[in-house]
Amino acid sequence: MMEQLVPEITTHALSYLDYPSLCRLSMTNSRMREAANDDNAWKALFHKDFTLEQDNVTPPNGWKAYYAATRAIVNINLEFFRIVRERALPDMALFWLNADYVKCFHANGESFSGYNAVMNSWQLAFTWENVGDFQIRDVRTRVLTDMAWVSMNAYIDLDAEAFNVTNIYEFHRGRWYMVHHHTSALFINGVGLQLLPHG
Repeated sequence: MMEQLVPEITTHALSYLDYPSLCRLSMTNSRMREAANDDNAWKALFHKDFTLEQDNVTPPNGWKAYYAATRAIVNINLEFFRIVRERALPDMALFWLNADYVKCFHANGESFSGYNAVMNSWQLAFTWENVGDFQIRDVRTRVLTDMAWVSMNAYIDLDAEAFNVTNIYEFHRGRWYMVHHHTSALFINGVGLQLLPHG
């Protein structure tokens, strides 16, 4: 029945589907595969799941590929916070690109350049008591061919602290690596933001 609808109505109907549903629809038959692979459907899904400020983007390989790349970066970025939460230094060592130009700015204002210095900084950071569980909000992601960056606000439940965080990734040897991390206190009207304690 859907294949009998005009393209505009089909695209509108598909805009209500989530990522798994759209993928499953593409496997039903050839007409549904054509409809589910429509670039406008993936553009609508991208704007529903990710940031809206990328209206001026024209993905060179289409919105489906751009959606997949953005979802991959978002998942990789979540992996970074998993590593921090678990203080998993071996995983952090594999997460960063081993290069002399990588750079890390921690929330205390200290900065480190080069792979070895950055790894030493994380070894020290994992001894800090305020490395806790993060709540990530206001995520903004941009993906290019071999570079991606993610900006977000991160909130630590332990001390009700809030931070601006920016992570930059580069694509090397078939996978994404972190090359830049920057954390700074989140300020509103010149005052560091403090969340109300739970309970």
